[in-house]
Amino acid sequence: QVQLVESGGGLVQAGGSLRLSCAASGRTFSSYAMGWFRQAPGKERAFVAAISWSGGNTYYADSVKGRFTISRDNAKNTVYLQMNSLKPEDPAVYYCAVARVVGSLAHEADYWGQGTQVTVSS
Repeated sequence: QVQLVESGGGLVQAGGSLRLSCAASGRTFSSYAMGWFRQAPGKERAFVAAISWSGGNTYYADSVKGRFTISRDNAKNTVYLQMNSLKPEDPAVYYCAVARVVGSLAHEADYWGQGTQVTVSS
């Protein structure tokens, strides 16, 4: 049974940092793209960042460029999201996803995690 389990969410002050992790189990995703999305209350789920299977290519939403960094450790079957300089507009439930290619993450992901809550206090 495949599972994606996010962790690392929590409450942080504006300007602070958090590191999210998404650990996959049940199969190896070293040849898959992985990504992070977020959904705030009353809003649609939005793309945050993605990384190619090798880690050689990364992609970011404009709203997080320069503040967030996505990375992966294929030996651990895990993708990370380092979030720095958190802003009041960043709070949301953050989800990880895997797909064959980056372009398929948003609408054709093979698997989704259950999400982890990020809250930013001002």
